[in-house]
Amino acid sequence: MVGKILIVDDVATNRIVMKVRLTAAGYTPLLAADGASGLKIALTEAPDLILLELSLPDMPGLGLLERLRAESALRHVPIVVCSPLLDTPARCAAFRAGADDFLQKPLDDQSLMARIRSFMRARDEVEGFSPHQDGIAMLGLAEAPATFYQPGVIALITQRSEVALKLRRDMAPHLNDRVLAMTAEEAISEGVNPSAAPDVFLIETDFNGPGSGLRLMSELRSRTHTRHAAFCVQSSHGAASGGAAVGAAVAFDLGAHDQVAFGITAEELALRLARLMLRKREADGIRASVQDGLRLAMIDSLTGLHNRRYGMAQLAAIADISRRSGQEFAVMVVDLGRFKSVNDRWGHAAGDAVLIEVAERLNRNLRVGDLLARIGGEEFLIALPETSLSDARGIAERLCHAIEETNVQIGDLAALHVTVSIGLASSGDATALCVKDSLAALINRADRALLYAKSSGRNQVTISRTAA
Repeated sequence: MVGKILIVDDVATNRIVMKVRLTAAGYTPLLAADGASGLKIALTEAPDLILLELSLPDMPGLGLLERLRAESALRHVPIVVCSPLLDTPARCAAFRAGADDFLQKPLDDQSLMARIRSFMRARDEVEGFSPHQDGIAMLGLAEAPATFYQPGVIALITQRSEVALKLRRDMAPHLNDRVLAMTAEEAISEGVNPSAAPDVFLIETDFNGPGSGLRLMSELRSRTHTRHAAFCVQSSHGAASGGAAVGAAVAFDLGAHDQVAFGITAEELALRLARLMLRKREADGIRASVQDGLRLAMIDSLTGLHNRRYGMAQLAAIADISRRSGQEFAVMVVDLGRFKSVNDRWGHAAGDAVLIEVAERLNRNLRVGDLLARIGGEEFLIALPETSLSDARGIAERLCHAIEETNVQIGDLAALHVTVSIGLASSGDATALCVKDSLAALINRADRALLYAKSSGRNQVTISRTAA
């Protein structure tokens, strides 16, 4: 969980003390005495977190905050404003400028370190990926900046429903998102539609007994439909109370993303929740981008079929199941006849159209559970689990007929007569298919059968001589 933390503070003593604290906790502190050097260090060192004092000698702290947020490379970096200021307008101005938290000086060591740990955990929760991690953007795994979001959903869970209703009414002028008053039972219900699950929860921490709100938060973080939500906990007692909630440090270490005291103004609370909503959406975007990248790593982008790498992995799994169950399976290698002449005469766009149509026809004529992958320019791999050689031959002949029976229309240019040749091999005469070489031998037999089919006139099915 280590990371680089930039400290922007014009007081040397403050910088030194903070450097000692962070170094002892295993972080790498970066120090800046003014706004200009802070901005330069932030752009060159790519910190994981910025601690910003508002009083700077060369520029207003809010001005620096706005400049930091204007940099695309720093858009996702959490910024915590540290200031002795107490007035609500100053705090609200900081959140509007892009602050993720506002901590009052003097800072409490335990709460500060817990807050830092919270931000570092949030960074690591996004599958270990950062939008600016080396190589991620180059691979297309970083999300594009979003210009428009549908309103999100904020759930308020309090001991008394009238408290939640009042909060919703008071925050309405400051929020664009939907705000719902919700019971704990409704929040943890397994019947909640995942697509309609709240994005952000505000949970009163001490209703129905000390710590029960934190237990609810932990429960929600373990549920599939709410585990990626953002959580803000609110003490139900005044800050002056000796037992003010369970403590900010405990709340952050249990997974809270923000913590507020009882009596916070509706405007500041709304700004905090809006900031949590933004960070939650950014994290969702990164996760979605990574998932799309992983999916595309298994898919042939032209035909939408599985690619060679995924096809071979799935074929190995089919072979392993066959070995354990004792049921045979069949493998086909399919080749599109005289495909080079299509590209040479009509161009690559026409060739792509033929490949797409052939892939669709093959897919339509296979069963659920059969494997179809594009393994070369005009070659396809098919695996038929729990299929005898005679049944596989019937399927292969049906595939040949499905390709040949209807010409492929190439726009307004022509209707091309297309055929395929198929080499077929069965696992029935193979042994020890758990061994990689034996599976490779099975594919090789299907490939040799394909060569024979092509040399014998094409548009036919040939069975591996060993299996025949």
